[in-house]
Amino acid sequence: MRLSGLLFLVLIGAIAWFAAAPWLAFRSLRDAAKTDDVPALAQLIDYPAVRRGLQVQLTGAPPAEPDSPDVFKDPLGAIKQAFEPQAPVSPAVERYLTPQALAALTDGRRPGSPLPPGRKEPFPKIAFWGPDRCRIVVTDPDASWRRAEFTFQRKGIFSWKVARIVLPRRAS
Repeated sequence: MRLSGLLFLVLIGAIAWFAAAPWLAFRSLRDAAKTDDVPALAQLIDYPAVRRGLQVQLTGAPPAEPDSPDVFKDPLGAIKQAFEPQAPVSPAVERYLTPQALAALTDGRRPGSPLPPGRKEPFPKIAFWGPDRCRIVVTDPDASWRRAEFTFQRKGIFSWKVARIVLPRRAS
């Protein structure tokens, strides 16, 4: 009887940990950004996917990317593309991926507008949770209409990475 109770508790704990993993990943992202922990940010962010999403938001057009050759149909083309230099990324996109900009975004603010001293960090809310994707929304405490959205994608059983960031909008 005790073994089945212990197994039940372990199962409940694993399910709770699995469900809370994206929220914990967001908290890790916020802490890494605020402490300028670049190696931790590299583990938490899928930079190519986030850059593509930011490029669309900032310019309105997706970045021009050549089709990658299939390894099974064109192995030499795939190897050649692996060694070719990547297309340069727009400085407008890169400024949103600095630790300072990410710290502001995790507080629901636009980059360059830090949280005033003495103010508490806004609480992140889960807007959508699925087994492979989770969207977390952070609202600016000074302007409820300004929100940043972070889409996390599962990369392992308990590992989640930021795959998309929706920037806070300006006042209309």
